[in-house]
Amino acid sequence: MKKQRNNVMVMQLNAVGVVRSGIKTPMLTAGESGLSLEEHMDKIKAHYRQVKESVCELIIDPRWEELLDGIEDFSHILVLYWPHLIEPERRNLRKVHPMGRKDLPFKGIFATCSPARPNPVLVSAVPLIARKANVLSVKGLEALDGSPIVDVKPYSESYLRVDNLNVADWMEKIHRELESD
Repeated sequence: MKKQRNNVMVMQLNAVGVVRSGIKTPMLTAGESGLSLEEHMDKIKAHYRQVKESVCELIIDPRWEELLDGIEDFSHILVLYWPHLIEPERRNLRKVHPMGRKDLPFKGIFATCSPARPNPVLVSAVPLIARKANVLSVKGLEALDGSPIVDVKPYSESYLRVDNLNVADWMEKIHRELESD
């Protein structure tokens, strides 16, 4: 790391692998006016259900294969990945309607799970189905095909569990709608 003006640190991340997924196009796009959904709610629900059941592969660069030793002892992992199709000029959004939905309140980007953020590192906790050498098979990862993998970590409830969790009403609404028939 090296310092830049105003004491902001410049960091360099290198991909440790790539996602191989059946998801080829993003459901959300970032434009000048914020986020917009590419589909209607019925298609979004179908997409959500399909993603939850789909299996994709995390192809870790072979030079990092030994870093995976022991990962297969965990039922779930955290996958940190980069939404590579978000153009850098779209990463300056400050506030958005979550999921591009105008019926939801305008929120600061750090209060959302939007992929359009200053440092678009996304994280998902997913079940680990199998490991074969440098390839991890996982279920339910919503990453696009070709997404660079920033890191992989074991999911440990003792480190990540929180008591008295509070989630915004609008986020609860999104999840209720996605889960409903």
